[in-house]
Amino acid sequence: MKPRDPSDANDLPHGSAGGGSSRWSDLDRPPLNAAALRRALLREGGLWTAVDVVQRTGSTNSDLVARAASGQAAEGTVLVAEEQSSARGRLDRVWTAPPRSGLFFSFLLRPAEVPVDRWGWLPLLTGVAVATGLARAAGVDLSLKWPNDVLVTVDGAERKAGGILAELAGEDGVVIGIGLNVTLRESELPVPTAGSLALAGAPTTDRDTLLRAMLRSLEDWYGRWRAVAGDPVACGLQETYAAGCATLGRLVRAELPGDTSITGEAVAIDGDGRIVLATREGVQKPVGAGDIVHLRPA
Repeated sequence: MKPRDPSDANDLPHGSAGGGSSRWSDLDRPPLNAAALRRALLREGGLWTAVDVVQRTGSTNSDLVARAASGQAAEGTVLVAEEQSSARGRLDRVWTAPPRSGLFFSFLLRPAEVPVDRWGWLPLLTGVAVATGLARAAGVDLSLKWPNDVLVTVDGAERKAGGILAELAGEDGVVIGIGLNVTLRESELPVPTAGSLALAGAPTTDRDTLLRAMLRSLEDWYGRWRAVAGDPVACGLQETYAAGCATLGRLVRAELPGDTSITGEAVAIDGDGRIVLATREGVQKPVGAGDIVHLRPA
């Protein structure tokens, strides 16, 4: 289980490899119940229009982008994999994890009512929805590292349990992928800074329950955001993200494209979803893309 990029191996924790060939080879990790998920999530007038569970694929994001491009996927299509062999995070980082040790899924959105310049809020909206849904269903506190990481606390230390990846699907769609470590054990961690819900002491690690909770929370937040044409203030998204963002209030280093970096205190999330850094020179600089390294505890 070696990540290709050990500096951020847990960028999008999609599963792959390991375990036996039988789908019941690890009885602590039963397969998802696709029929029950459909009964719980698919309803007339709701966001979710299809829920497909596959045993193994390369990448749910790649598969769903291809399906959307060919016209074979409607908005609200959800694709879940029990195991992935070519999972990707931001900057195409890849790593592997045991089958059924987490939740690895992608979904298609077509936010026609929202100006394209507000689509950058979708990964942050997804983070808020995942964190709020899991807080209720899993019974653990989660926080968000800007822009796309889901954090849990294990033995008093902050660890990464999940990641989010958004990709355009044609001119009118966005595919968002989520990877979440659910029952990953200490011996299975790709890096010491990785974590899982189980290691964080979650009272439940039932993946069907957790997936339903996340998708219902996503439907709620997406509906609110879409109803106000993506205005992050009007729907409460900007305030809620800031309240749950572990990056704010910390000294951080933003590693930017082109091998440059900025160091400063993260002081705000602006109206475009960017993290604003206050540098030692007294300048406030918004960062819209890059890797954030936490240099000091909040």
